[in-house]
Formats: sequence, structure tokens, C-alpha cells
Amino acid sequence: MKKLINAPDDLVDEALEGLALAHAELLRVNAAPRFVTRAEAKGKGKVALLSGGGSGHEPLHAGFVGRGMLDAACPGAVFTSPTPDQIFEATRAVDGGAGVLHIIKNYTGDVMNFEMAAELAREAGIPVEGVVVNDDVAVEDSLYTAGRRGVGTTVLLEKICGGAAEAGRPLDEVAALGRRVNAHGRSMGIALSACTVPHAGKPSFELGPGEMEVGVGIHGEPGRRRAKLEPADRVTEMLMQPVLDDLPFGPGDDVLLFVNGMGGTPLLELYVVYRKACAIAQGRGLKVARSLVGSYITSLDMAGASVTLLKLDDEMIRWWDAPVHTPALRWGA
Repeated sequence: MKKLINAPDDLVDEALEGLALAHAELLRVNAAPRFVTRAEAKGKGKVALLSGGGSGHEPLHAGFVGRGMLDAACPGAVFTSPTPDQIFEATRAVDGGAGVLHIIKNYTGDVMNFEMAAELAREAGIPVEGVVVNDDVAVEDSLYTAGRRGVGTTVLLEKICGGAAEAGRPLDEVAALGRRVNAHGRSMGIALSACTVPHAGKPSFELGPGEMEVGVGIHGEPGRRRAKLEPADRVTEMLMQPVLDDLPFGPGDDVLLFVNGMGGTPLLELYVVYRKACAIAQGRGLKVARSLVGSYITSLDMAGASVTLLKLDDEMIRWWDAPVHTPALRWGA
């Protein structure tokens, strides 16, 4: 294993220290329990957004803390859910009187710990709503989940709900918007190589030199099948077909097309995938109204990519276009 680390047990804390130093104008890091908040709190009376999950998926979630997206993120150990006390203390830290929305990827530990934290917060008088993201069409159940995994739509949901919350929309509206985004988003990924978890010191699974894992999860969970490596256009077809077949996308629909890198794939290759994915969507009569390309939900050093399609409505477009200023996403005034 070759990694730029000191000791595996110190990795997450040292990375968070570096994050805070690099983005001091945007973020603050609380060491115990571990969570990240905005440097300047959102105005009183506005809904706060909080998400979290295992480290190793950067920039998810701490990289999306800032104006127009998250108010707080709770990083767990690598591929390990944050604890209820982390989530509760972060919830209490960012509540501005209008309640807190928890954005939760559908992994068993995440769901359980966020539910426990929400109960503690409600007992403390903080209104909390939760939105569970379960957009992965690859498998119905996995090593980490009951039901579909939460993957690419998570970032899109954080951005769209973040815009609505920044504008002062109430908690029930922001939560309903988040559930609508989740219901209209579908994703699927592929791995060309496994990731290496620092504590394990070896790849999480084995792929032959001419193999790929179709439908892989962001923790390296197996997907639909092991297959022979194909050219990029054929791989993109394998990703797009199940996504398009799972939701009744229709001619004339506005969609957001998101091509995500898993951590070890060059942007050069992601644009090759986007090129074909866009052509496939347009061939179905869809209008690619918005797009995002880059490594936003990673799996350490895994080589691979995922494709997410979100069926947009006017409200989603409005909040997607709203200004955002975070370490990983910045646009607008």
C-alpha cells in the first residue's frame, strides 16, 4: 500500500485539520465529537441542512459545507457511519430556530444513527426532518443496505435543498423538495479497480486485468455482475440503460446529467463518458438542461465512474441555479 498518510488511526483527524486550514473562510472543525460547520452561521430563522457518512468519499460531505448547501457535516471513520452523538451535537450547533433537515444515504448504520440523533434532537426541542437517499438502480439490497443504496443523487439533493433553505423556505417544504429530488433521481456505477482502505492495507476486492464490476457500490460492494472490460461508449450504455429504464423519463423532460468519478479516474475520461451519456439521453428525447462532471462522491482511490439522471422541474432548476460557495462547488454571486 502506497498512501500519503502518517498513521491510519490519525488519517481522518489530520485530513479535517488540513481542510479547516485550507478553507478557514468557509469552515470550522469541531474535534470532539467530530463535525464540520460553516464559519459563519446561516441567519436565524432559516432551516439548517446536515449530512454525513463514512470518510473516504471526499469531497462528500464536508466539501459541500458552505453557503447554498450544507450547514454541517459529520464525518465518520473511513467507510464507517458517524455516531449518534456526533450527529446530535452537530444538529444542535447549527439549529437556527427553524429546524434541521438530515440528509441520509441509505446505508444501515447511517439510517439507524441519524434516527437516534433525530430523537435526541426532538427531545431537546429541535424540529428535525430526514430525507433518505436511495437512488442506486444496480441492486435492491447490498452488504451495507436494506433496499437501494444512496449514491449520486445525494450531492444534487444537497445543492437543491440548500438553495431552498438559504432562501428561507420552511422545514416541511425543504424536506418535501428533498424527497421529490430523491424520487426523481437514478444512478448506477462501474468499477475498473478496487479501492484500498488504509486500515486494511490491501484492495477491497480483486479484479482481473480485463475485468470490471458493473453496478459497484461506493464502498466497493459488488454490483450486478463481473464483466469483461469494454470501450467507454459501451460501458456508458451499460450505465445509462438501467437508469433510463427505472424511471419513466419521457421525451421533452428536462434532466440534470451527472457523471461522477470514483476517485481514481481522470477528468479526461469522465468527459468521454459524459459525451456518450448525453447522446443517449438526447436520443431518448430528453433535454439535458443542467450538468455536473467531476469526482464528487468518491471511494478513496477506486477507478470507475457513475452516471446519475435527475428529472427536473422548475423549482429544482431554480434552486440548482442559486449561488453556492463551498470548498467543492462554487458559482454565482
